[in-house]
Amino acid sequence: MDASLASWLVIAVALAFANLPFLNESVLGFIPMKPALNKAHAKYFVVRLLELIVLYFVVGLLARGLESRIGTAFPQTWEFYAITACLFLVLAFPGFVLRYLRKRRG
Repeated sequence: MDASLASWLVIAVALAFANLPFLNESVLGFIPMKPALNKAHAKYFVVRLLELIVLYFVVGLLARGLESRIGTAFPQTWEFYAITACLFLVLAFPGFVLRYLRKRRG
């Protein structure tokens, strides 16, 4: 796998994983939650944020593994992680809009 394909793979997985907490009611996509009484959503917003943090680290581990498979994995400083966390939040925006900001008809 070359570097370009690995980069696009990480971007596609990051886009999918960033929106996963907002597009389903299961934790991490496969652990079902019971719906709360008189609530439209089974997951609270805090659970979605924690899930987003866990998925950020999963994508980071995938990227680190692909980078080390291609060649030498370079050490990163805190600035790299701050920028990638902000990028992950930007990628999660479509799912957030669909879950919380879209008007529901009916």
